[in-house]
Amino acid sequence: MSEVIDAAVFRDLQATAGADFVAELVDTFVEEAPGLLAALREARAAGDADAHRRAAHSLKSNGLTFGATALASSARALELGGIGDASAIDALQREFEAAARSLKELRHGA
Repeated sequence: MSEVIDAAVFRDLQATAGADFVAELVDTFVEEAPGLLAALREARAAGDADAHRRAAHSLKSNGLTFGATALASSARALELGGIGDASAIDALQREFEAAARSLKELRHGA
């Protein structure tokens, strides 16, 4: 398993929901998360704290579901911290990219 993804959390998810369904969830997350990251950037630019919080919350929840703990932690900080520096969103983007790579490998049984 990947260092980016908590192996126990991912295995538990597969055991509970089934590997095929988890593969579908991974695909959906990898497709939809870039839109949430874009929504974070747009909300920051517009000064829309509610939209910022909602997008960060969604990323946090998804990260926790898959065991992407660093992603979830960073998203939680954005959720609770309000609109801050764009560098926090950049860091979250990098964490998403690492999690997405690992999840794709895990999805394909690597």
